[in-house]
Parts: sequence; C-alpha cells; structure tokens
Amino acid sequence: MSIKGRAFEYTCLAATMTALLLLAMLLWDAWDKGAGWLSWEFLTSFPSRFPEKAGIKSALWGSIWLMIITAVVSLPLGVGTAIYLEEYAKKTWLTKIIEINISNLAGVPSVVYGLLGLALFVRGLALERSLISGALTISLLILPIIIISSREAIKAVPSSIREASLALGATRWQTVKYHVLPAALPGILTGNILALSRAIGEAAPLIMIGALTFIAFTPESIFDPFTALPIQIFNWASRPKAEFQFLAAAGILVLLALLLAMNAAAILIRNKYQRYVKW
Repeated sequence: MSIKGRAFEYTCLAATMTALLLLAMLLWDAWDKGAGWLSWEFLTSFPSRFPEKAGIKSALWGSIWLMIITAVVSLPLGVGTAIYLEEYAKKTWLTKIIEINISNLAGVPSVVYGLLGLALFVRGLALERSLISGALTISLLILPIIIISSREAIKAVPSSIREASLALGATRWQTVKYHVLPAALPGILTGNILALSRAIGEAAPLIMIGALTFIAFTPESIFDPFTALPIQIFNWASRPKAEFQFLAAAGILVLLALLLAMNAAAILIRNKYQRYVKW
C-alpha cells in the first residue's frame, strides 16, 4: 500500500475512534444523569410540572404510534417506487429527472419537511395537529432514503437471476416477486432500518406541524393530538430546573432503548431472510 493510502487509512481510523469516544462519553453522561430516574412510575406517568411526579407515558405511546403509522405508509410506498424505477420504468429523461430529485430530497433539512407537512397536511388537507399529520410528514422525510437504499439492493441482484426466470416462462412480475425481491430483501431491510432510525429521533418536523409538548393522555386514534419522545426530551432539556435535566437524560435512555429494540427486531428479520440468499 502506498504512503498516501496508509495515511488515508490511519485518518479514517482516527476519525472513527474519535467518534466512538465522543459517543461513549455522551452515553455515559446520559446514563450517569438519567439512570437514577428510570422506574416503572416514570414509564407509566404523564408529564407534570413537578419533576418527582413527571413521566413519559404520553410521549412513549406517541412515538410508538408514530413509528407504526410511518412504517405502514412509507415502507410499501418507498419499496414499490424503487421496484418501479429499477424494474419497470424506461430509461428516459423523465425518469432521470425523478431520480435526481429523489437524491436531492434525501439531503433536504428536516425542518423543510416540517414546513411542507404544515402547509399540506395540517392546513391543506385539514388534518389538524394530529398523529396522522405527524406520521405523513415523517414519511415524506424518510421516503427518499428508503427509495435510494431499496434501489441499490435491487440493482445488486445479478441479472442472470432475472434472465433465467424469464427464460423459463415467468412474467416480469413473477420474476420480481419470487426471485428479485427475496434476494434483495436483506439490503432493503437494512435501508428501512436506517430510515426508521432517523425518523424516531426527529423533533424539528413535529415541532413545525405543532405537535404538543404537554399531553396528559395517550392517543386513541390517528386523528388525536400527540407528542413524541424527542419533543418531550426537548421540553425538559429547555427548562432551567436541574431535575428536569435529569428527566431529559432518562428520556434519552428510553428513546435509545426503543431504538435498539426496533432495530434488533428488524435485524433478526433481515438475518432470517439472508440465510436463504445464496448467489
């Protein structure tokens, strides 16, 4: 390896170690401040202006509702779009423009999606500041990530699989359904995990559409007002009283636990299908 190659390798290694060290310090700080506030009462109590009585129940249930609706809306739409662009769409100037716009949308700041959700869902469709408005806004945010990652996974499937299926008399849809998608599923699920991991930690779009910071009830339908863990953490962290800073740290630990549980379930599903993919 050349001197420049070794220098680049060492630079990447140093950057990775620095990032891991900073992450470890942040996690330790959150654990040190918030672990003592974690309890069953904290998980089952509603927010309060008294720190010793405050809990995270409404925010926790709001985040769970939000992720379920977002996944139901965005995953089929994103994967379906990727299948169409990669397997069915003709390579014309229109499809090239669509692909460029999708790539550009992946880099748009999340607060811009919040403004779009406010104009389109809250005011345009009169859905108000409801759970469905938040889920649709977050779905717009992660759709470009899902489409791009799913397209790359589908593109990685060898063309020989498609040609063999078509040569045996299968239709294009049968080829996609029974051969391409099962082979691409581990990569598709990986992209979906990354997209939902970003979605669960977003606060700016939800604040822009008017998600509440104090709710003493859990949502019972998709049209109810809601809050979410990132908003509740932001609310506690912005208060001057020291106890609320500890509550914010405890909320961060709950958010990380929910994220890890969601990712673990998705990784298990991905690994289950990956065992059957042998190219």
